[in-house]
Amino acid sequence: MNRKSSRPETKCIHAGDTVDKVTGAVMPAIVTSSTFENAAFGEPREYIYSRGANPTRAALERCAAVLEGGTSGFAYGSGMAATAAVLDLLPANSHVIVPSEVYGGTFSLFTGVRAHSAGLEISVVDFTDTDNVAAACKDNTKLVWFESPTNPLVSVIDIKAVAELAHAHDALAVVDNTFATPLNQRPLELGCDIVMHSTTKYLAGHSDVIGGLNVVADPELAERLGRVNAVTGGIAGPFDAYLTFRGIKTLALRMERHQSNSQAIAEWLESRAGVQKVIYPGLKSHPGHELAKRQMDTGFGAIIAIELEGGQAEAAEFMNRLEYFAIAEGLGGVESIVGHPRTMSHSRVPEDRKDELGLVENLVRLSVGIEHVDDLIADIDAALG
Repeated sequence: MNRKSSRPETKCIHAGDTVDKVTGAVMPAIVTSSTFENAAFGEPREYIYSRGANPTRAALERCAAVLEGGTSGFAYGSGMAATAAVLDLLPANSHVIVPSEVYGGTFSLFTGVRAHSAGLEISVVDFTDTDNVAAACKDNTKLVWFESPTNPLVSVIDIKAVAELAHAHDALAVVDNTFATPLNQRPLELGCDIVMHSTTKYLAGHSDVIGGLNVVADPELAERLGRVNAVTGGIAGPFDAYLTFRGIKTLALRMERHQSNSQAIAEWLESRAGVQKVIYPGLKSHPGHELAKRQMDTGFGAIIAIELEGGQAEAAEFMNRLEYFAIAEGLGGVESIVGHPRTMSHSRVPEDRKDELGLVENLVRLSVGIEHVDDLIADIDAALG
């Protein structure tokens, strides 16, 4: 294809030149072979062994690289595998800076598993003020990892400013772009080195696959990450890669509905009795609203955090009354999901730190789906009583 559209709606369908050159198939074949025959002794073909590269996975990786404005993509068996692969780039005893607002699994990996097994030194700071990041940097700082918007409090972080701080200390700047998706935000263009996605969420979009992605712009960094993947092998299987690739085809359409629903629900919730606080970047009341307008191109995502009147018992009662919002781990599927971060997604955060990190008992996270917005509002209204 010679025409290279810059429009994300078209990129979601055509990015990565994924039409099969032999058969003309517009969707990639699910190639399950673990190994590939050499043309002759000493003459390997493009694909050798599926741990290193697989045709189905490669189609997804090319598509993701185009969507994020990178040169190379790498697909993994989960978002946590993608995160762990980045840590494998670091020398032992590196210093790593992570936000106080970060996904619970990421927090556990950094502060527990890798702090113990790789001797990583971890600093946890508030990234909403970049001065905190600057103050935390040390001579051995090798990675600044963050999210924007954050999980679960939907804070907006200044990606460009954090990337510049990281590079001033010769550290990698890596951002989890799961909530925003490449349609809203392209961190590589803002100076980051690696963009990570839990493809389980919006990219796949149908709550039927677990996966992760890393996308990089620098070819040398891509080569290093490729070597890590070939050795450690946390790669996506061909069927999971296919499902994620298929999900991306409708990403633009789904995000348009996700976000219009979220904006309407957030605005309605601000005036609803029984709700103490509504946190959504699309609201003028959000402290990061102006930054989000500059940093996020086409919308503010589809995650709304709310603090209800009362405590955990009232939060549980509200969640149990909902009909269209399923009580479940995860987010980003076509169906609406409600979660209680303190006891679900962030349950592994030490109990004595939860209030300090904003994981209060009355905090509820809404992942807004693509159902009719009036039905979702009616459902929340009835659940609030």
